[in-house]
Amino acid sequence: MAEEHTPLTVALTQLKLASKKLGLDSGMHKMLSQPKRSIIVSIDIRMDNGSVGVYNGMRVQHWDARGPFKGGIRYYPNITLDEVTALAMLMTWKCAIANIPFGGAKGGVCVDSKKLSKHELERLTRRYVSLIVDYLGPHRDIPAPDMYTDAQTMAWIMDTYSQLKGYSIPESVTGKPVEIGGSWGRTEATGRGVIHCVKQAAENNGLKLKNAAVAIQGFGNVGYHAAVAAQEIGCIVVAVSDSTGGIYCPDGLTPKDVLAHKEKTLSVQNYKGCRNVTNEELLELQCDVLIPAALENQITCKNADKIKAKMVAEAANGPTTPEADKVLFEKEICLIPDILANSGGVTVSYFEWVQNLTREQWPLEKVNRKLENKMTTAFNDVVALAEKEESDMRTGALMLGVGRVANAIKVLGLWP
Repeated sequence: MAEEHTPLTVALTQLKLASKKLGLDSGMHKMLSQPKRSIIVSIDIRMDNGSVGVYNGMRVQHWDARGPFKGGIRYYPNITLDEVTALAMLMTWKCAIANIPFGGAKGGVCVDSKKLSKHELERLTRRYVSLIVDYLGPHRDIPAPDMYTDAQTMAWIMDTYSQLKGYSIPESVTGKPVEIGGSWGRTEATGRGVIHCVKQAAENNGLKLKNAAVAIQGFGNVGYHAAVAAQEIGCIVVAVSDSTGGIYCPDGLTPKDVLAHKEKTLSVQNYKGCRNVTNEELLELQCDVLIPAALENQITCKNADKIKAKMVAEAANGPTTPEADKVLFEKEICLIPDILANSGGVTVSYFEWVQNLTREQWPLEKVNRKLENKMTTAFNDVVALAEKEESDMRTGALMLGVGRVANAIKVLGLWP
């Protein structure tokens, strides 16, 4: 019986594998397996009805040997410290693989944001920032959006931090609205980055993307923009899904039209000319490229053998279990791991930070060009190491990320 795959157990297992392959000593492995700092706060706010709401918040800072901590903040009712710790660790490797000068962090508040008014969300956000402000800053820890947070949330964070410091500091947070220093192209960056990796993988594996069938599990921000970017390069999007289920259309569908249907009906299902499918069925559809862009642990030992795609590009965090990894590798299905495939978001966050530091705003064309260059370089770095080690791409990516962080720590040394 396979052990339960929590985000933290998977992250620690991956670190152990990479450490062993890299020949890291036990001290270095132990250092990397624990965050430098975990902050837990109680967030008390006045609700619209006059009562007091109390919510638990956290911020985990993993390692900053290569630069300031960087990572999203999610508002989610069931979030745990272990989950946030795992995500902070993955952010450390992700930034190192993308070769951007950040370390990994993650934050979260245990709240069902759908049950709060906009005013309550603003008070919650500002109170949360005030409680961790001493550990934030443009050269210390730079938050970004994540699940159920958005550009508006980041605007509140920037304003709160700036008010407490006494002057405007746009570089204190990324993922902001463009009106206050946000970067063009940030919203679609993660989805576009996934497709840049798909392009490189197709080139390496001799897969023609013109009219290639793409199925995408998840139709949120990442899934939608991956669908649009896939269509732009000539792929046919044959299936998408959200939390309510999915739709399948062998002749292809138009992402923008499906989004309009979803906004009207609150579901992608029952879209004209398409057959309704479950999220589980979508994974097993006949397609060339499968993009899991929803939840973790979707491809497991139970369904990995039924995957018919030639390529799997992980837009979500941890959608494939370790046992399923082995099955896909044995089936010679090209798997682009999450810490490489979905690094487009943090890459453009880095661009936003650089623009803020110099008080510039680059045109969209420049952002997209630099994103493609970064993603292509990272992809080729991972492939080169995986081929050298005769391993799968996930192992190559982990070795690259963990190795770069470990080398930075070695060069810096331990103080005092």
